[in-house]
Amino acid sequence: MTSGRSFYITTPIYYPSDLPHIGHGYTTVAVDALARWHRQAGDDTWMLTGTDEHGQKMLRAAAANGVTPQEWVDKLVTESWFPLLETLDVANDDFIRTTQPRHEERVQEFVKALYDRGYIYAGEYEALYCVGCEEFKPEAEIVDGTGPFEGLKVCAIHSKPLELLQEKNYFFKLSEFQDRLLELYKTEPDFVRPESARNEVVSFVRSGLKDLSISRSAFDWGITVPWDPSHVIYVWVDALLNYATAVGYGTDPEQFARRWPAFHVVGKDILRFHAVIWPAMLMAAGLDVPRGVFAHGWLLVGGEKMSKSKLTGIAPTEITDVFGSDAYRFYFLSAIAFGQDGSFSWEDLSARYQAELANGFGNLASRTVAMISKYFDGVVPPAGPSTDLDAAIHKIVADAATAADAAIERFRIDEAIAAIWTIVDALNGYITENEPWALAKDEAQRERLGTVLYTAAEGLRALAVLLSPVMPESTAKLWVALGAEGSIGALADQPIRDAGTWGVLRPGSSVEALTPLFPRVEQA
Repeated sequence: MTSGRSFYITTPIYYPSDLPHIGHGYTTVAVDALARWHRQAGDDTWMLTGTDEHGQKMLRAAAANGVTPQEWVDKLVTESWFPLLETLDVANDDFIRTTQPRHEERVQEFVKALYDRGYIYAGEYEALYCVGCEEFKPEAEIVDGTGPFEGLKVCAIHSKPLELLQEKNYFFKLSEFQDRLLELYKTEPDFVRPESARNEVVSFVRSGLKDLSISRSAFDWGITVPWDPSHVIYVWVDALLNYATAVGYGTDPEQFARRWPAFHVVGKDILRFHAVIWPAMLMAAGLDVPRGVFAHGWLLVGGEKMSKSKLTGIAPTEITDVFGSDAYRFYFLSAIAFGQDGSFSWEDLSARYQAELANGFGNLASRTVAMISKYFDGVVPPAGPSTDLDAAIHKIVADAATAADAAIERFRIDEAIAAIWTIVDALNGYITENEPWALAKDEAQRERLGTVLYTAAEGLRALAVLLSPVMPESTAKLWVALGAEGSIGALADQPIRDAGTWGVLRPGSSVEALTPLFPRVEQA
């Protein structure tokens, strides 16, 4: 089913010391839904996620907990990050950890290549550093402290005091890439999306690039600089390279040629690293730049960005334990315009669950299957001659499938779901208008009743395929209930770009009882 078109997509690699909150979950399910869609379309798909395990922040957290950094990250990844993928039903192809030998060895090789090509030099460095960001802060992100931090310079993101660091460091000649980067943004307008993110990156690069300190000598929790073991490679350089090392950079040229370059989906707070520093590093190494960087917005809770330190972090399980993983995936991917900030509230989640999932999609599925069971002994009836009402449904299904695929190409999962949802609304309206329960009372209307129920069932078949990347669990149940598994094969094998073709579900298929896909939620 592979079309040969490579679609390699990555989440950011997460800092394991931040326990997963719904913001991490949001990015991960978005990337998973995009990967599932492309996989189902027959594209040669690879999804990568993982953890960024080096750096000063991790070293300090481990020391505070009385364990070695490696023991600390092993515990966090095993207890918090692997379970997140299970909780949210994520089908990643690989999980990279920056402490794995496959990564560390290849990072050294890459940095050595930059050094050999003359892009790295030694120098002195003095600057304000934020341990929380693991970053020397630019002027724009340094503010005057207030309250207990009055008189100090603090990080605009973390509101914590900055540390003045003075070190002998190695520098990457980032300043040499200003023109090449501006040319990239101009010739590939989709390299950075959405447009607001692109504009921000362009103006940042236009204002001038400074060379980047790429090593630290004050601590040793990191990958050593190959020509100077007294230094470790700056954690961001190490972290960004995961996207290349995971697909065989330096060890498996065939795999690397097949997968690279990648699409990166990131939160907008780490946009510059991905859209400026990373392509410059790749250019310096003579490698292809990424296919694109998509920056999504922040999840706001009570108007504030999600953060563990400010206690606005909500664990994904707090939602999935009540509503299930499909509802989590549906809500975050449909309720927020992908690329903009979005607000989370329990009230909104609850209302959408009830209206769109339970009463909209779930009820449509239950009553269609129930009526086929009741009026046709559980066998999907053949359709008779089409009326204008039926033809309208055929067109809505075809148009929705086309529009959804186009939206996915633009990384707008929310627009794809909105397009697919026109089918849910249209079918619910169609059933109300055609009143199958009334047709069932009149033997002369038997053929018409069959047409109405076939139309509803075939519309659900298209919905199951189109919604499977977003809601894998409920669509799998629906697929079985429609009798589609036995007659047309596994849901995962249905080509998603052909989902809008009418007449795929075979009359004569036996439906099976369907428990509610989205049961009523009792909230305390």
